[in-house]
Amino acid sequence: MKSFVIPEIYKSNVIGRIKEIRRLKDRLKKDFSPTELDFGAVRFLIARHFGFCYGVENAVEIAYKTINENPDKRIFLLSEMIHNPDVNADLLSQGVRFLMDTKGNQLIDWSDLQPDDAVIVPAFGTTLEIQQQLEQLQIDPYRYDTTCPFVEKVWNRAQQIGERGYSIVVHGKPGHEETRATFSHSKENAPTVVVNNMAEACQLALYITGALPKDQFYVDFAGQYSQGFDPDKDLARIGVVNQTTMLASDTQAIADYLKQVMITHYQLQGPEIEKHFANTRDTLCYATNDNQEATYALLQHEADFAVVVGGYNSSNTSHLVELCEEKLPTFFIQSQDKILDKNLIRHYNLHTRTEVTSPFIEEKEKTTIMLTCGASCPDAVMESVMLKILSFFNISKEITQAVEALNQ
Repeated sequence: MKSFVIPEIYKSNVIGRIKEIRRLKDRLKKDFSPTELDFGAVRFLIARHFGFCYGVENAVEIAYKTINENPDKRIFLLSEMIHNPDVNADLLSQGVRFLMDTKGNQLIDWSDLQPDDAVIVPAFGTTLEIQQQLEQLQIDPYRYDTTCPFVEKVWNRAQQIGERGYSIVVHGKPGHEETRATFSHSKENAPTVVVNNMAEACQLALYITGALPKDQFYVDFAGQYSQGFDPDKDLARIGVVNQTTMLASDTQAIADYLKQVMITHYQLQGPEIEKHFANTRDTLCYATNDNQEATYALLQHEADFAVVVGGYNSSNTSHLVELCEEKLPTFFIQSQDKILDKNLIRHYNLHTRTEVTSPFIEEKEKTTIMLTCGASCPDAVMESVMLKILSFFNISKEITQAVEALNQ
C-alpha cells in the first residue's frame, strides 16, 4: 500500500513502533488480538487496528502539499477535511478557510471566490452540484481533490448497478458529508433513497411489499430520496451501498434483511434473486471493517473501562464508542486535555450529544484500560492520551521498554 508524507506533528514514535511491530508479526492482518502494554499498576489493551487510514493519510498529504506549493494563493476547504479537531485547527492556523460547515451551511459566499483560488475537496468527497458550482467560477474541482478512493469505489459501484436497472439504497446518515456526496452521485444514474438504520430499512420494506401506500413514502423519507422516485416501481430492483464509516455489520444486516424481503415478496430462488437484488458486499471500506473487527476482538478481554479518542462528529469513531459501551464504561474524548486529573475526565455522551464530567480512575491495585481511536485521529494524540494516563501511576518500566517487549 502507498506510503504518504504526513506532517511530523501527527506522528508518534511510540504508536508508530507499536504498529510496525504488529505489522511485521502479522503481515496478512489476520490477528485481531489487542496489543498489551503492562506497566505494573496499569495495563493497556490497545486495539490491533486504529488511527489514520489510507483515505485520511491521502487527504492530509494533499492538503499540506497544497499549502506548501501555493504560498501566494488563497486556500479554501469546502468543509472540514476530516472529522478531527486537531487537524482542522492546524489547517485553519495556516490560513486555510472553510467555505461550509459540516452540515453544508455556507460560511463564505461563492461570490467571494476567484478563479485562481485553491479549493480543497475533503476526504468525504462532495456533491455534483458543488462541483458544478466551482466549475462555473472557473475553479477546477478535481485539482485539489482529497476524496477517499474507497468513497469513490462506492460511487462507482452505485453507478454500475444503476446502469443495470437497479435503484440504490444508501445506508448512511442523511446529513453526513459523505452520504450527501454519495447520494448526489448515485441519483445521476439511478433512483436513490437513503436509510439511516435498520428501523428505516424495515419501513422501506413496507413499500417494497406494498403494505403502505406510496404517498406515505414521501413523508417517511422526506429529504432522503431522489427527484421523481416512485416506490411502486423503483423498489422492485435494488442494491445497497453504504457510507463507508457506518458499522459494517449494520450495513450487512440491512442488505441481508432487504434481500430476504425481496426473496419472500417475489418468491425467488437461486439465480432469480439477482433479478431483484444486486450483490454489493464489496463496498464496505477495509479500514472501517478492520477497526471494527479489532474492537470486537478487544472486547473479548476484561478491563475496567475503555477510552476512545477522536472527533465528536466522527462517524467511524462514534461507532467504536457504541461497540465499547455495550460491554463496559466508555469515555469518548478528543484529546488528552479532556483528562482533567486522575479522578476526573471530561467526555462526550453520544446519547445526549453533550460533554459531561465523570469520575475517572478508581483507586485499586491494578487498572486495565482498553484504548482505541477513530480513523481520523493522529498517532500523536493517542500517544498523548496514553502518557497522560501513565503520569498518574508509579509504573514499573518506561514506555519504550514496554513497547520493545512486544518483540519478544
